[in-house]
Amino acid sequence: MFDEILGLPAHPLIIHFAVVLTPLLAAVAVAYALLPRRRPVLSWAVVLLSLAAPVAVFTARQSGEALKAARFATADGLLGERIASHQSFATPLLLSVAGLSAAALLLVYGTTSARDTVGERFGRTATTVVSAVTVALAAVVGYYVFRAGDSGARAVWAV
Repeated sequence: MFDEILGLPAHPLIIHFAVVLTPLLAAVAVAYALLPRRRPVLSWAVVLLSLAAPVAVFTARQSGEALKAARFATADGLLGERIASHQSFATPLLLSVAGLSAAALLLVYGTTSARDTVGERFGRTATTVVSAVTVALAAVVGYYVFRAGDSGARAVWAV
């Protein structure tokens, strides 16, 4: 399923979704957390990216495993090391994106007024804590998406 798209290896095509959506999620989630006045404008983007980015990273991870099994199962030496290095960032990236998505969705839920209340669903303290967690997870996601992309480029281009 994750092997090919129109006869081409799927991984190089699919990773572009993860490379674009994941940093966008991190940036929009940080903006949502730190700019309360912009929350009504950003909420839809946070929700959509929180749903799409983990799917993109999961799909990139699965297609990478399929590519490795199909074409690089016997890779050893420097190429094998570079592929292993690149592959080692897949799970931490997926977990951190899932955590950021959950925190960002919780933040949107907590800062959106319920029908029968005025203001935030959680208190100011809880909103501040969830905002801080969101910003911290966005930094972690930024780190892992950079490391995964950099190690993948080094594996392909032998830099």
